[in-house]
Amino acid sequence: MAEARNETVCDWTVRGMDCGSCATKIKDAVSRLPGVSGVEVAIMSERLRLTLDEAQTGRDRIESAVRALGYEIAPRAASARKDFVLPATPTAGAPGERDGGADQSGHDHDGHDHATHGKVSPRDDSGHGSPGHVHDDPADRGKPWYQTGKGKLVIFTAVLLGAAWIVELIAPDIGRWAFVAACLIGVAPVARRAFAALRMGQPFTIESLMTIAAVGALFIDAAEEAALVVFLFAVGEVLEGVAAGKARDGIRALAKLVPKTALLEVNGTTREVPAASLAIGQTVLVRPGDRIPADGEIVEGTSGVDESPVTGESVPRTRGPGDAVFAGAINTEAALRVAVTKGAEDNTIARIIRLVEEAEEARAPTERFIDRFSRWYMPAIVAVSSLVVLVPPLAFGQPWDTWVYRGLALLLIGCPCALVISVPASIASALSSGARRGLLMKGGAVIEAASKVGWVAFDKTGTLTHGRPQVTDVVPFGKTTEAELLAVAAGVETGSSHPLAVAILNRAKDAGVAPLAASEAKALMGKGVVATVDGAPAWVASPRYAMDNGGLDGLGLRQATIFEEEGKTAVAVFRAKSPLGLIAMRDEPRADAKDAVRQLTAMGLTPVILTGDNPRTAAAIAGGLGLKFEADMLPEDKLAYIREIGAKDGVMMIGDGINDAPALKQASVGVAMGSGTDVALETADAAILRDRVTDIPATIRLSRAAMANIRQNVTIALGLKAVFLVTSVLGLTGLWIAILADTGATVLVTLNALRLLRFNPEREA
Repeated sequence: MAEARNETVCDWTVRGMDCGSCATKIKDAVSRLPGVSGVEVAIMSERLRLTLDEAQTGRDRIESAVRALGYEIAPRAASARKDFVLPATPTAGAPGERDGGADQSGHDHDGHDHATHGKVSPRDDSGHGSPGHVHDDPADRGKPWYQTGKGKLVIFTAVLLGAAWIVELIAPDIGRWAFVAACLIGVAPVARRAFAALRMGQPFTIESLMTIAAVGALFIDAAEEAALVVFLFAVGEVLEGVAAGKARDGIRALAKLVPKTALLEVNGTTREVPAASLAIGQTVLVRPGDRIPADGEIVEGTSGVDESPVTGESVPRTRGPGDAVFAGAINTEAALRVAVTKGAEDNTIARIIRLVEEAEEARAPTERFIDRFSRWYMPAIVAVSSLVVLVPPLAFGQPWDTWVYRGLALLLIGCPCALVISVPASIASALSSGARRGLLMKGGAVIEAASKVGWVAFDKTGTLTHGRPQVTDVVPFGKTTEAELLAVAAGVETGSSHPLAVAILNRAKDAGVAPLAASEAKALMGKGVVATVDGAPAWVASPRYAMDNGGLDGLGLRQATIFEEEGKTAVAVFRAKSPLGLIAMRDEPRADAKDAVRQLTAMGLTPVILTGDNPRTAAAIAGGLGLKFEADMLPEDKLAYIREIGAKDGVMMIGDGINDAPALKQASVGVAMGSGTDVALETADAAILRDRVTDIPATIRLSRAAMANIRQNVTIALGLKAVFLVTSVLGLTGLWIAILADTGATVLVTLNALRLLRFNPEREA
């Protein structure tokens, strides 16, 4: 009988990853351990996630393997570390003394009891963190480069190199040995890391190539250049660390939007408490100028609320009792009392942070291809370098020193760091740039798909329109009065949250009409609602359904047609074979809907409305906006239509995330509109947090810019490699140029990716 597997999904934060080779080393090292599967390493969010069978391998063994490679590792443990908000956030400090208001407790990880780990010190006593390879120590964040561990290593190697040159000037006979000493001292920690990787079955790492090149240069009497290469390698690590840190800053800044403390009201008195400690149902006081410490609902006060930290909308909106507010939003005018509706681990900012972090795991097809490419590229470079070293001397009698030197230069220039980091750096920058503007996309795969769409399909209600229709006409039939008609209709719709139902209930309330007692309400999918009202069945349904079931005559149908031609939605109210009347409602298009359609058309896309409304109402809305439409569509009809056009071209579907769920899932990219709702953040591929239709072309524009940036990065990485590979073989460039080109390529692609942080997708090209 097979032994049952006890697998757990585990999460760690790994600090010090600078480029793609770091992630590859970690992934390969832990994947070799028994009981480990599903390994995902995200460079920008500094995350290691895997599935672990602890009966075969303990978590401490995973951590030891990562530390042996020279990286910091700590469990992502919300239960043990309430102050741990982002992977890049400093770990020191008491609970509540943190840079943001989100933690990771939203992730249960299938029973993974994080608390068993306890609080892990940022630095361990295992010897890791020695001057050999000081990755980004959390304590170094915010310091000038020269005060960081990497910066001190650069200074140390520079001093060694300078001392060697001085010795050579004073005593030329022993100058060579001074450079040998400088090279060996500087390369020793790099060699230690290379040996650790080799023990874990990874012979092809930048550290191993660097060690071979430096030691090989000593053997061919190029000690001065070998020492210079070691120094430039240290400089390169500093530059890569700084560039990677800047790429993470955009995500890290989200956590700082939520204040550290809040003014909690208890029995009429206020006291300052950590914002992370707030519980659902508690009331907080938010003074003018303060940030709101939690997602909640205003219970007292009216004020302008600047929601730009969450939605990117810079104009404050007036909010009053009953209105929802976001953590991180700024109260601009008057004091507010806010009832907390979500805990710190589940507020809007926390969920956005989790979404952006986890989006890295949904890698773009381009990124997956480059990852596969880099796995055979490194061994190929080593093989080519070996041929360069061996073939000319053995086959053509060329001098060994010359071709060993060129082979070593080829090894250094061949490192694929720049190529591997080119895609995740661009994706992370695009995700961060979008998040600041309320445009959320779940990973590189979504960005790549959004950049390729040819069709944009809109649900009408709540997407192109406000989703808050109002009753414009009440037309009773026969002896039925307007009050009686509203009483029956409101009775049928009582308890419903559908926009049309809300409009009818609001009209009845404004008219002072009480809904009749109703029971057994049942939705007729795409047709209406039936309920037992005052002891007898009653319907509120589409005119077509009413006509087919004796609830509307020819005269009533003509009146419904007139309403629909005016762009109104008409519903018939009737009892069994007894028409009671018509109610007409209109849901106005959003102010920016027409401009959004214009932008999409200008971008070469085909926008279309998919609506369950009747053709005449749909035509009135579509005609005013200038786009195609498909009407009378049930959810399965929308799904079939998306499948049909999706077979020819990429399609983006925009809906409310609930009624249109099948179509959203079928589309190449499903986008949910809604101000930070759970559905908007969790069901679709992307979400628009501010209810602006122009954010749809902005999302596509951002996706296209990200893919263009990726193409630029790949061109830079491969172009520089190609040029210097040729010049190295021809002997035009040496070792120090090779390492400078490798470092330069990595820094260039990262800095190019950072340009996306400043990209404004709302600006038309």
